[in-house]
Amino acid sequence: MSEPVARILAVANQKGGVGKTTTAINLAAGLAERGAKVLLVDLDPQGNASTGLGVEPSSREVSTYDLLLEAVPLERALRETAFPNIWMCPANSDLASADMELVSNERRSFLLRDALRQPAMDRYAFDYIVVDCPPSLSLLTVNALVACHSVLVPLQSEFFALEGLSQLMLTIREVRQTANPELRIEGVLLTMYDGRNNLSQQVESDARQTLGDLVFRVVIPRNVRVSEAPSFALPVLNYDPASKGSEAYRALAQELLLRHGFAKGSSRLAG
Repeated sequence: MSEPVARILAVANQKGGVGKTTTAINLAAGLAERGAKVLLVDLDPQGNASTGLGVEPSSREVSTYDLLLEAVPLERALRETAFPNIWMCPANSDLASADMELVSNERRSFLLRDALRQPAMDRYAFDYIVVDCPPSLSLLTVNALVACHSVLVPLQSEFFALEGLSQLMLTIREVRQTANPELRIEGVLLTMYDGRNNLSQQVESDARQTLGDLVFRVVIPRNVRVSEAPSFALPVLNYDPASKGSEAYRALAQELLLRHGFAKGSSRLAG
């Protein structure tokens, strides 16, 4: 089983409502806009990332559940979306029972890693695989951490935001020691940021003081267009390309591409 050419990035935070799925969708859109070929893997039983990219629930007969637990051929689980350069492995409610079914599987923490490293992946030539994790530290999230190269952690700009990071950091450390020694934290992304709000400014100051360079330079503003876009099954970059939310997610994609040397020099990526 070979190492994938694509960079695998998990978007994870065990706390809900922090902008995790919104970030997964719009980071994928920002990377695709720059020419990267992106696969978005929806690992959340709620399936919000699938809905947000226009994949109707009625069309998700084959899902991430089947990829992990039924060993379906890759080409049946992956599909092109309506957005250039973005592919999807959708989720449905079947995933809700996955944790219980995985417990008895001796490779329960490695199923996503195995699926994303099968030889059939090579022909897709993805630059990035973005995994939207469920809002919990479940076996599904552990699968994402074992499979990925790095973790992006959205952090809502609110009181007690940093306190919720400790358990996630501990889980990341345990996975690094036991199953994925190359795993690292890609960065912490401040979301729902309101520069007029003293609390947001204080959270940013505390985060940068505590975590230093782990905090992305870009912050994602609290923006009504970002909130509206999912109801139209669109990334905000497509819903309102000129909005402050779109500008922020473009800047996040650019910051990532710069860190990664434009995804190993892919000729598709714009400088």
